Amino acid sequence: MGIKLVVSGKEYIQPNKPYLIMGNHQSLFDIFVIPAAIPICFVGVEAAYHFSLPVWGYLISKWGCIPIERDNLQKAVLSLETAKKILLSGMNIGILPEGHRTLTGKLGSFKKGPFYLAKDAQADILPFGINGLFNYNPKGSVILTPGKVKVSIGRPIPYSSFKDLSVEELRKLTFDRICTLSQQF
Repeated sequence: MGIKLVVSGKEYIQPNKPYLIMGNHQSLFDIFVIPAAIPICFVGVEAAYHFSLPVWGYLISKWGCIPIERDNLQKAVLSLETAKKILLSGMNIGILPEGHRTLTGKLGSFKKGPFYLAKDAQADILPFGINGLFNYNPKGSVILTPGKVKVSIGRPIPYSSFKDLSVEELRKLTFDRICTLSQQF
């Protein structure tokens, strides 16, 4: 694929602890790089319309991904309830809080849902940042530009450190952490 993957921060992962894994969304290829970089099993939260795509929809269904209707609050809440049950069962959940790939390479604003989920499930957040995949394959491009991709895994954000924060405060804290991690190259 022409990617030299460099990963830092694996030592922060406790393998038998369920995490809500969150990071930035740079490229269509994030879905392949994230599991290669973060060596724990997780269930992804995926845009619902992806499940109707040929081949890809079949794969994410088989992988057990959770469909989320981003433009339907009631259905989105139900999807996050499903994610909560999975987290509480001891499985990790992966979610990209921007909700879509970046158009500019810069970190976009975060949706609130993942942070309601973190608080409701009392889940520790495992933040990560990806740098280099936007240059490899920006949204809308079919060209792949070989290069180095770095995934920086950060120290987990324990539930005990944010249980008294508002969703907005937690969103800002996590945004700042992922922003820093995604700039480490």
